[in-house]
Amino acid sequence: MEPLFAISPVDGRYNEAVTPLASIFSEAGLMKMRVYAEIEWLIALCQEPGIHEAKPLQEPEQAALRNIVAHFSAEDAKRVKEIEQTTRHDVKAIEYFLQEKVKAVGLERLTGFIHFACTSEDINNIAHALQCREGLKVLRQAQNTIIDTVIGFAREYANVPMLARTHGQPASPVTVGKEFAVFADRLRRRANRIDSIRLTGKLNGAVGCFNAHYSAYPHVDWIALAKHVIEDQLELEQNLFTTQIEPHDTLASIFYEIALWNSILLDFNRDIWLYISMGVFQQKTVAGEIGSSTMPHKVNPIDFENSEGNIGLANALFEHLAAKLPVSRLQRDLSDSTVLRNTGSAMAYCLIAYLSTLKGLDKLKLNRDILACNLENAWEVLAEPVQTVMRKAGIANPYEQLKELTRGKRVTKETIRDFIHRAPLPEADKQRLMALTPADYVGIAAELVDAL
Repeated sequence: MEPLFAISPVDGRYNEAVTPLASIFSEAGLMKMRVYAEIEWLIALCQEPGIHEAKPLQEPEQAALRNIVAHFSAEDAKRVKEIEQTTRHDVKAIEYFLQEKVKAVGLERLTGFIHFACTSEDINNIAHALQCREGLKVLRQAQNTIIDTVIGFAREYANVPMLARTHGQPASPVTVGKEFAVFADRLRRRANRIDSIRLTGKLNGAVGCFNAHYSAYPHVDWIALAKHVIEDQLELEQNLFTTQIEPHDTLASIFYEIALWNSILLDFNRDIWLYISMGVFQQKTVAGEIGSSTMPHKVNPIDFENSEGNIGLANALFEHLAAKLPVSRLQRDLSDSTVLRNTGSAMAYCLIAYLSTLKGLDKLKLNRDILACNLENAWEVLAEPVQTVMRKAGIANPYEQLKELTRGKRVTKETIRDFIHRAPLPEADKQRLMALTPADYVGIAAELVDAL
């Protein structure tokens, strides 16, 4: 498709950015995952001693079948679509396609065991789980790059003091590095949570009871055979308790966790945007790049804005996916099918957002002069340590005294130090407070970065 004529910006403007996801979540990608599930089930049936008619496969025969998956091509995908024009059923088209392929490698005797005892959802649930797992690998790589980059900023600026803002107003100082460390830790924790969720799959027939399986081979341990395929071959986790559909609970859990990870990144994007607006960070200019069509001086934080917008789109999709997928009428309805096809779009918006954040971070340049100026003009923040030490000394109403001195007033170094000088404090405490500056009042910020 010519990207200029794509309806979705995912396939148009951002086509290049999401290329790693295209082979996974395109319709051809879904076909390949279905073929993968069908082939592994077929091989397992043949290797099961209790299914005499299938007959065991030699290693070269197994390899020939797995090569159908490994070499699944654009031409193969087109052939599946051709068959679907007749069947009007996408999974049945896969079955007929595989009958052709199996015959072509000299294993015509197996055609009756392709899709044996399966309902379409046995194949679809596994295919979607495999798609999600492969897509997650792409997202997690980008997420880890962001986490590592944020950790790098945390370490670089661990000791650089900065005036904090609570409610947008001057507050006790921190270090730049400590604020990056907060986000690095949040993002890393959620990423670990994503990694801890194991996707589930089922191969238990039309209503989850292995009905057809046991009608044909009542002495086969179908639970064990399905478990072997799902867990040993496909590396998912077997879910025995399903209706016709695998309930999608683990998919929903992953989508919720990705949405939360994205929300943390959104919070980060907005903070960086605000720091840029306050001059704490400047942006490196790029030759030829234009910030405004009328204001030549502009260098806009467009990458963080782009990331924010695409996170919104991703989370809107993920939140619908996570809320909708666990819900199905009785033993099944089809409303999950069309929704699941949008998993790739949700992950694509994520990837666009992640790459935009990384691009923006690459342009950041710390403005140490602004940081120093902000701190020098905020001596009122030392009201907190002064009143705290006065409390320790048992002096009456220290908070109220500092409130009267500082609230709504311009406070200078002289204002604070004169108050300290007159306060009835122990000499050691007084000298320590007299030496304190806003830039020094950062607690254990640097140690917290080390703890990261």
